[in-house]
Amino acid sequence: MKDIRDEKDKLEKRRIDEYKKHPMINFADSINRSTIWNFGELTKGSCLTRIITTVIIVGIPFLLFLLYRL
Repeated sequence: MKDIRDEKDKLEKRRIDEYKKHPMINFADSINRSTIWNFGELTKGSCLTRIITTVIIVGIPFLLFLLYRL
């Protein structure tokens, strides 16, 4: 049982290290997970990922609103 937990911890640590090296991988991974309607995954990740996601979610409706007013 402890070996399984240690292996999961190693995999999680490796994934976190990879996300720190390449933050956009986390964003792409979150977007891919959201396509299967798991929106909770969009908020997972680093601060940069959350900022980009928020800008996209807020920015698109705002731009559509501005275009509609013209």
